Amino acid sequence: MLGLLFRLLPFWVREPLFIVVGSVFGVRIMYLALRDHEWPAAGIGVVFLVFTAVRVHTVIRALRARRNARPTASADPADSAVRPQPQPQPPAGRRPASAAPQKEPNAWGQAVAAVALFAVLGAALWLGPRLLPSDDVSTPQAASCSREEGEALPGAYEKTPRAVTGDELCTALNSPDLARLLGTPAETATVASGTSDTAPLTDGKVAQPEAQVQFDTYTVNVSVAYNELSIAQYVNLMEAGKEPEVRTVSVLDRPAVLSSGHTMAIEIDLGSGGSGGPVEQGPPSRTLSVALDRKDRGGYCDITVWSRSGALPDDSALLAIAETVLPAIPERTA
Repeated sequence: MLGLLFRLLPFWVREPLFIVVGSVFGVRIMYLALRDHEWPAAGIGVVFLVFTAVRVHTVIRALRARRNARPTASADPADSAVRPQPQPQPPAGRRPASAAPQKEPNAWGQAVAAVALFAVLGAALWLGPRLLPSDDVSTPQAASCSREEGEALPGAYEKTPRAVTGDELCTALNSPDLARLLGTPAETATVASGTSDTAPLTDGKVAQPEAQVQFDTYTVNVSVAYNELSIAQYVNLMEAGKEPEVRTVSVLDRPAVLSSGHTMAIEIDLGSGGSGGPVEQGPPSRTLSVALDRKDRGGYCDITVWSRSGALPDDSALLAIAETVLPAIPERTA
């Protein structure tokens, strides 16, 4: 289509377009090739520049030919001796119909119009994707929290006043700022889920909702335990067990504690027909436990971060995530 358009254009429009396109692409390709040391690309740039040089030479020859063109006299000297014969005069009041002189096109005007046309086409190609809505589906979309409609909550939630559900936790955790708080703003969530379960070994009497959001680098898990264990008691247990890297802090005027641990890795071999493999120690994790109320009357929220590579973000990331999630969890009353 573009080649047909160029062939249909007049000479003084087509050739300047060829020169502009060839020079721009040739210089750009040569610059990128020399910068990235891509010698095959440099060869393509040379082809563009040689093509442009040929078109420039063609235009120069055409300009010289137009400048040197003159009306030539007759080559036969005998014709010059012949006197012009009187021509019959038309009747009075009538003038002979003379053909209108043909005006030759302005070469420089056509060249300027060609460059202007090329500029308009370039601007349209440059601004078109920005002005039109994009249908690009290659950009990964952030995972959204899946909701299970119609699923009844366990009885422990009815007996726990103002208990948050797993869906509500997932919505609070899966915020647009979560990747930035983790120090990986370019990443998008690949998995986001929430469950409204109960705490193990409690016979379904203690509500323990949970939410998890996974990125390429980090995974964040938030769970809320509506039990009677306070943060002060939790710290005493960790100190008695000589847990490493324990640090008490305060988040939104609530007592909190930072601690380190390991996730659990379970290997399941479905091909052998046997049951799951042994539970092994997974990558290291960092957990921030925050009381559900300012007076620390029992219950806490755990925010845990880990990665497959074993790298962990700064503790400031956990504190910032807690300040984002805690407003969605009603404070526990007496």
